[in-house]
Amino acid sequence: MTGGSPPTDAPRLVVIGAGIAGLAAAWEALRVPWGSEGTSPSVIVLESADVVGGKLQSVDFRGRQVDLAADAFLARRPEASQLVAELGWNDRLVAPGTSGASIYARGRLRAMPGDLVLGVPTRWWPLARSGLLSPTGLWHAAGDLWRRSPQRASVPAGSNDAAVGTLVASRLGSEVVDRLVDPLVGGIHAGGVTNLSAAATFPQLLAAASAPGSLMRALRPERAQNTPPSAPASPVFWSLESTTASLATRTAEALVAEGVVIETGATVTGIERVGGSWSLHLADGTRREADAVVVAVPAHPASRLLTGWAPEAAAYLGDMTTASVGVITVAFPDSVINKTLVGTGFLVPRTTHLTTGPALITGVTYLDRKWPTLARADETLVRISVGRAGDTRADDLDDEALLSRAISEFHEVLTTSGAPLETLVTRWSDAFPQYVPGHLTAVAAMESEVDALPGLALAGSAYRGVGIPACIGSGRMAARKLSESWGRRR
Repeated sequence: MTGGSPPTDAPRLVVIGAGIAGLAAAWEALRVPWGSEGTSPSVIVLESADVVGGKLQSVDFRGRQVDLAADAFLARRPEASQLVAELGWNDRLVAPGTSGASIYARGRLRAMPGDLVLGVPTRWWPLARSGLLSPTGLWHAAGDLWRRSPQRASVPAGSNDAAVGTLVASRLGSEVVDRLVDPLVGGIHAGGVTNLSAAATFPQLLAAASAPGSLMRALRPERAQNTPPSAPASPVFWSLESTTASLATRTAEALVAEGVVIETGATVTGIERVGGSWSLHLADGTRREADAVVVAVPAHPASRLLTGWAPEAAAYLGDMTTASVGVITVAFPDSVINKTLVGTGFLVPRTTHLTTGPALITGVTYLDRKWPTLARADETLVRISVGRAGDTRADDLDDEALLSRAISEFHEVLTTSGAPLETLVTRWSDAFPQYVPGHLTAVAAMESEVDALPGLALAGSAYRGVGIPACIGSGRMAARKLSESWGRRR
């Protein structure tokens, strides 16, 4: 995938990585002025894989395009929606066809209660009616509402961060953590909330937990003053008519149309500073010269590129724990799923024990209920998710064994049985960086170290968010930093 020839006197920008963060960096670089002359840079994007998009990929599955990783993005964060608008695709935004989800707890599926903020209940009665907690668990949660003292939650002295699980358990008890917060927040990050940074993943929890009184009351959202009570709720998530992955391919096509060169199968093995510019070494023995570089690859590859230039950043990224996950796309005959599937799917807490032992599956999405365009007569399309930080069992199974175990657990949770029509196993190794307490402090130090190097910036999921909007925002911010520093250098 290539573009036209850029002007020879333009600043040369190379983006390493064609995931959505790298593509967003290239997109932003063409929209901000570089220097007082406002010159647009020549842009090359180098991608080691044979396709663009990183983890945003889709595939034809029984005659319809199905996402193989994220199938939606948050609507409340503007970065993805803004990019969609700039690409002229606003008319292709689609909201899920249904809402709500269930959690497998105390032996069966139970509807997730209302009035949750990332799994933390803000009202007691919906939690009590859900049946998710034991009487003892409900008693612990109710104790939060009686809290009147200025006692603060367990934030370590001298720290501005703590683990999500620690904060919630100290106020609401461990059952709320195990059966609500960990499946939701931990599911988003494929990690465990006992070691997940609140500042990086749930900042409103950190603020609420540091205030006196009830945590549940402190987290209750305030309705906008000018919003009438009858106003329809805005979608929580968006996708696109074809697939969420089409956002990456559409961005790449638009970049090429604007003259950006995108090279796939191009692995950068090292970078070095030569004079006033950067020289990038590729695996095929060639080099690319650049005035500015965006490193938009995952944590461990980024660590290898930064070694020798930003040693503290390289060390932190190299030591970062990551989680590998898998998604299993399955089509069943409708006769197998002999019950009504409610909502978008269900989550399985890590503490769940099934006939096969500790649960391997982490959740199931009812794809053709969530996205009605995927529905086909006499079929039910689902996606089974496996893998989380600290659980490598899925990695130790081959595809056949993983498929057998996952479908067995799926049937046990739903109390169904029967063979699928077709299956597809997709694995994502080291897909989710784990944000431990203190992560944002480490990121600020990394950014300071890298910013001191002329013409270098970082982008991607290893820094300030793992979702599509966060990655787009990081890419655009990296491009703006480089354009501003170029102006100062000139």
